[in-house]
Amino acid sequence: MSIPKKEAITMSQKLSKEEKKALARKALEERAKHPVKKDGSGFARLDADAKKIER
Repeated sequence: MSIPKKEAITMSQKLSKEEKKALARKALEERAKHPVKKDGSGFARLDADAKKIER
């Protein structure tokens, strides 16, 4: 069951500024707890990602 795009926009507009900040803070904390290791340098990753997109 997916939410139509128009309703999703309406739901995001209902959140207060403090609620949006709290959600962002929680997401950052989750990323810090479960980091995803990337291989290679920044440019090597960009090149690899570009090759994936080209296919």
